[in-house]
Amino acid sequence: MSVSQNDFSKGSMPRSILSMALPMTVAQLINILYNIVDRMYLGRLPGHLALTGLGLCLPIISIVMGFANLCGTGGAPLCSIHRGKGEQEEAERIMGNAFTLLVCFGVALTVLGLLFRRPILYLFGASDATFPYADDYLTIYLCGTVFVMIGLGMNPFINAQGFGRMGMLTVALGAVVNIVLDPIFIFALDMGVRGAALATIISQGCSAAWVLGFLNGKRAILRLRLSALRLESGRVKRILSLGTSGLVVNLTNSLVQVLCNASLQVYGGDLYVGVMTVVNSVREVISMPVSGITSGCQPVLGYNYGARQYSRVRQGVRFTAAVTMVYSVAVWAATMLFPEQLIRIFNNEADLIAAGIPAFRIYFAVFFCMSFQFIGQSVFVALGRAKNAIFFSLLRKAFIVAPLTLIFPALGMGVTGVYLAEPVSNVVGGLACILTMYMVVYRPLGRLEDQLDR
Repeated sequence: MSVSQNDFSKGSMPRSILSMALPMTVAQLINILYNIVDRMYLGRLPGHLALTGLGLCLPIISIVMGFANLCGTGGAPLCSIHRGKGEQEEAERIMGNAFTLLVCFGVALTVLGLLFRRPILYLFGASDATFPYADDYLTIYLCGTVFVMIGLGMNPFINAQGFGRMGMLTVALGAVVNIVLDPIFIFALDMGVRGAALATIISQGCSAAWVLGFLNGKRAILRLRLSALRLESGRVKRILSLGTSGLVVNLTNSLVQVLCNASLQVYGGDLYVGVMTVVNSVREVISMPVSGITSGCQPVLGYNYGARQYSRVRQGVRFTAAVTMVYSVAVWAATMLFPEQLIRIFNNEADLIAAGIPAFRIYFAVFFCMSFQFIGQSVFVALGRAKNAIFFSLLRKAFIVAPLTLIFPALGMGVTGVYLAEPVSNVVGGLACILTMYMVVYRPLGRLEDQLDR
């Protein structure tokens, strides 16, 4: 019955996409609460050093999430394609190999992170004043890396089977636990940043347990079987090849955060590093619905592509692009009109608000153009086009934002130059990605559709 209910090759494409996208959007928003709630609570502590210290950990957290995405976004679309072809056993083996990879990566990242956290944090922009806060948070967070890898990396395999609401509940469980535990650990037990980190890893552990319970239960179409856990080189190569784009996104995000923090430390000091922490927090929140919509279309597009329903794939691309653009323009307008109110969610200090308002207006100047990147990238991943996905993951952040983050301040723009790099990359990188997707995917699918009709 589950296989029939989750056959995306039948019925309305917009309805199928929304059935996945809406719960995944909610899940994406809830997922942000893991770190956003920490920042909101820590921003209420005296001064801004605790918030800034947490901001210094964000690039490392992004790296951990990148390795989870390497396996999740690499394996889940392949599962969708094989489901569309009716190859259930191969889909299960891909999922099992992804799980083994996640555990291995989680253990390795934990060991390396704990060994080298001090030099890494100073390299990423820590000062003697902010290092103790960053070190307290990161040491505890790294101890829960395996939980993060399993919860975040295996949840896409629930969504790939068509259980969008169940995937949402995975994230919701962890978020609720985090929200409840944060004020207890941070304020009631006076643990500060250590309490925020402890609440986060406990909540991630709950999400990981939920995922494993579902994938080993009776409702799952694809189950996590012991026989599928043994790594096979061909499957590993396919998972890592397609998932590299997800890893690159997180690694380049981490690189840009490091460069931004380091440049802001030089040209502005700890205050401006704190401003960037707030900017990143707001960006994560407002971009999550876009990520949820485009992620929600992937199982549907991949399934129909595997089933050779090319007209439905094109219809799904058009629908996803339209919804994404409408949302992006609306949220861009709100960000431009109400920057102070958004900053106050995280911190009420007058100096941070004064520095943050102009930073917001520069950084988010053409935010709606970033949706082009999300649309093109999601289509490449959904259809298994690894090379295109990897290239455009690198283009916007590594080839445009990172160099400009160093060049603009050196030209005399100071902190303004750091913020200006983002809107330039949104326009150039976003347009390049969506136009390439149109030329190499959307139009060729139309020709394949014509061939099938003959």
